[in-house]
Amino acid sequence: MSEHGVEVPRALASGPSAFIPAKEMLKEGPNQDVLIESFLSLGRVDHVTMVMALHPAYLSCFLRTQHALLELDGPLPRHWRHYIALMAAARHHCSYLVQQHSTGFLEAGGEESWLSGLEHAPTKLHSLQTLNKLLAHRPWLITQQHIQELVCPGADPRWSLAELIHAVVLMAHAHSLSSFVWGCGLNPEPDHIGGYTFQPPSPSHLPRSPHSPAHEDGRQELSDHLIQLVDGAMECTQEEMVTRFERERSESIPTGTYRSVYPCITLLDSPPDLVLCLVEEPEFRYEDFAPRGEQAPPTMRAQDYSWEDHGFSLVNRLLPDMGQLLDEKFQVVSNLTYHRMAMHEGVDTHTLRKALWNYIHCLYGIRYDDYDYGSVNVLLERSLKVYVKTMACHPEQTTARVYHAFWRHFRHSEKVHANLIVMEARLQAALLYTLRAITHYMR
Repeated sequence: MSEHGVEVPRALASGPSAFIPAKEMLKEGPNQDVLIESFLSLGRVDHVTMVMALHPAYLSCFLRTQHALLELDGPLPRHWRHYIALMAAARHHCSYLVQQHSTGFLEAGGEESWLSGLEHAPTKLHSLQTLNKLLAHRPWLITQQHIQELVCPGADPRWSLAELIHAVVLMAHAHSLSSFVWGCGLNPEPDHIGGYTFQPPSPSHLPRSPHSPAHEDGRQELSDHLIQLVDGAMECTQEEMVTRFERERSESIPTGTYRSVYPCITLLDSPPDLVLCLVEEPEFRYEDFAPRGEQAPPTMRAQDYSWEDHGFSLVNRLLPDMGQLLDEKFQVVSNLTYHRMAMHEGVDTHTLRKALWNYIHCLYGIRYDDYDYGSVNVLLERSLKVYVKTMACHPEQTTARVYHAFWRHFRHSEKVHANLIVMEARLQAALLYTLRAITHYMR
């Protein structure tokens, strides 16, 4: 073609992920049946699906939930659902999801002018912005007053409780999925802006995952800690458990130290206004629960408001079947195990999975009275905490260096598994605060 002067675009990136080599994904064997299921459901197999296919049991639940949220009968029109999802993804500068939902919005009959700024969308959608902002970054600040302003008879325009719960689940779903997209370093789809380029390839700056004997030792040490914790070697009083929670909650874990070296997963791929025009108050971000010199917000005790005892039934009542779908997804990700850890087989990883889940909830101010938070420090190395906190609280700052720094001798599928736990724990935490506010409003 070159003698005729025709430029042929080349893919900007190889494979679904900038962090996980495509050949290693193939080696770990994506499940063919679930990929076919995805293709029949979405009409394509996108990069999210390709990476999640490393855990087919979870992917099936995820696809069912997302299909119900976006496509099945519900209180919100389809083009509104996509618009709400892209509003939510924009909070984390997730151009990957913004582009996907922009396409879905237009295909569902949405007006193109809405994509050029929130001011072009209906006032009713614009009125979600405060809730969207809090849900994405500081859900513990959501109160019944926020709910009342949207659903009370005097509200103009007024949301019904069914419409609002649909919007809330959509926003929380998109926020947590943004964490997954950034946390796995997903590349743009071929038909996204940035998926192909006419530029010559630039030199590779991909950091290699270093190997060192020290990390072999760390892997064995983690295995030993798991066995000790299962055997009940760490017992303490209720007062000490509260102290350990507070210590974990206020620990200073740096995030956003490095900027990404992957142009393919930054906003440079797409016109910045494609994302930023959909964000009000972009400076409003996650803040640590206990900033120095300030009064920390009150902790939510899981015993006072839990998904199992309160949230599940409320969602199912207001949005039939959605509570069941979400619950199944939470259960699958919490119980997912292959009884292995790096090179070790026959390992009970329950305590490690629980430590990850409870650490995320700790970052969001949720405390379990019956959990010893000393286990978190024993089981989660600092580099893992940096990755987890970045992904859960500032996902747009996740980098290859942060991804490669933890669990260096673990399979990529195990890192993706950790990513799924973080995503679902974050989703549940955000929902709990909003559902509690709705419950208080309804009393």
